[in-house]
Amino acid sequence: MFGASEPTGALLPLESVQVAMPCVPSKMIALWNNSRTVAATQGLEIPKDPMFFIKPANSYAGQNSVVEHSAVVGRILFEGELGIIIGRRCLNASIEVAEAAIFGYTCVNDLTAHAFLQAESGFTHWTRAKGLDGFAPFGPVIATDIDPAGLTIRTRVNGRERQSYSTSDLIFQPARLISLISRGLTLLPGDLIACGTSAGVGPLPKEGAVEVEIDGIGILTTQCRPPQ
Repeated sequence: MFGASEPTGALLPLESVQVAMPCVPSKMIALWNNSRTVAATQGLEIPKDPMFFIKPANSYAGQNSVVEHSAVVGRILFEGELGIIIGRRCLNASIEVAEAAIFGYTCVNDLTAHAFLQAESGFTHWTRAKGLDGFAPFGPVIATDIDPAGLTIRTRVNGRERQSYSTSDLIFQPARLISLISRGLTLLPGDLIACGTSAGVGPLPKEGAVEVEIDGIGILTTQCRPPQ
């Protein structure tokens, strides 16, 4: 029964075990156009309110999860992001209440099947492109004692750095983001908000690994391989 296990004292190599997700969100809310750099380079307007979509539970994955390429999905893009974990029920929250509702922070790799986004004119398929199985890896831990201001987020593809940006680049910072999202939308303990990414987004390698590293949190690794 869950919660009834007893410690054995055995020490196991980390690479020999599968690390579980640090929480199981009721929903993952992911931001679009929340980077000043991206808005400037792509000619996007600074939004007045957060622009977001929701990633479904089947997309959740943990440390060292595996993404298989396929002809059906096509090119898959990585996006290294800061994730906020909600610690208490939150609805129509003020900035102060939103700040108190933050349990901690984690690393997120917001994956996207690029070909699905604009598969039909006049409609952007956010859920289809970003909600496939295993397309929302997060972890490896939740850091509860860090200040999100000025953190550096780095993304490496097979050891080569592809992204390096500061959380100061985010248009909506965590507490304000939670306050605005919670207007009419209840956030529950364990829910995850992916804050959006900055410049440097690119394709997953056909084989190898993508690492998202954030100061004070750790390294989230996503394994990539051809179809088996």
